[in-house]
Amino acid sequence: MDFQLNEEQLMMQDMVREFAQNEVLPGAADRDAKCEYPKDLVEKVAELGLMGVAIPEEMGGAGMDYISYSIAIEEISKADAALGVIVSVNNSLVCDPLVRYANEDQVERFLKPLAAGQKLGAYALSEAQSGSDAANVKTMAIPDGDDYVLNGQKLWITNGAASDVVLVFAMTDKEKGHKGINCFIVEKGTPGFEVGKKEDKLGIRSSDTTELNFEDCRVPAANLLGKPGEGFKVAMSTLDAGRIGIAAQAVGVGQASIDASIKFAKEREAFGKTISHFQAIQFYLADMQTKVDAARLLTWEASWKKDQGQRYGLEAAMCKTFASETAVDVALKAVQIHGAYGYSKEFPVERYMRDAKITEIYEGTNEIQRLVIARYLLSS
Repeated sequence: MDFQLNEEQLMMQDMVREFAQNEVLPGAADRDAKCEYPKDLVEKVAELGLMGVAIPEEMGGAGMDYISYSIAIEEISKADAALGVIVSVNNSLVCDPLVRYANEDQVERFLKPLAAGQKLGAYALSEAQSGSDAANVKTMAIPDGDDYVLNGQKLWITNGAASDVVLVFAMTDKEKGHKGINCFIVEKGTPGFEVGKKEDKLGIRSSDTTELNFEDCRVPAANLLGKPGEGFKVAMSTLDAGRIGIAAQAVGVGQASIDASIKFAKEREAFGKTISHFQAIQFYLADMQTKVDAARLLTWEASWKKDQGQRYGLEAAMCKTFASETAVDVALKAVQIHGAYGYSKEFPVERYMRDAKITEIYEGTNEIQRLVIARYLLSS
């Protein structure tokens, strides 16, 4: 792995950073306060080719590598982690499995418009009793002629209300356990498919997180993704890629916390000098940057392995765990450096603190990540 970004990756970084700092950041706090979905920004992200960064050009994407994707998510999340997760879900949880499992018809109907940003996707796995226990899916999909009839409810679905296409995981045969799970491509507007309650969240408040309800929802058998019984495999392999996106999001939040803290430390005076002169503050900043840089390198390593076609599940779990815990730690330190100002919505670090926490939870809690890491280690 080369630690120097190539020219294409540097161009990506510069382009996304300029867009994020000039167009995304200015309204981030206001969108957060209002829980306002950034529809116009999502459309601009699509115009920049960022809704399918690592998707091959012939499939509607930008045809870049996964390191470029990680860079894009970091830079967007530095400005607004809510927009970062909207983009991450479409790329890694929706487009990526379609690249690997979709047939030619599904590529034309779904992947190409999703990767081009003409449509937005969501990933519906979690249920009331099925979060970390992903195989315990209760949503049913019963074959009926050329269709499957879906009944059930999904929870905590990012892009739930705004999406045009949802990958829905449902049980077709309970007796087969996780081998009875299938993945279905369900389009918005399908009779029996409705968006339920929108969650009022601690952080990433301008991304929509909703319930999805299915009542006698008929989905064509042609919309089955992968082979019958492959749903659990699709779900788990997809989450590996998703974890890289969440790690990149966490790195972005962490770096934003550091940047804000450096600016504040150089301006805030106490005892006749700026607080940047105090060793306690300097040590905080040194530890913060060291951890964020380490998290970034872990994220790039996982991205590089995916680009090389190597197994990357271990690295994805490690970078997600370390980066998310780093983001929380660094954001808390940023609030501490700001003192009382850090507890005020006048400064951005309180938002960073709230946004950071979810990265330890979604796309596999860090407790689950540690189980994944340990199993890789013990199986070798």
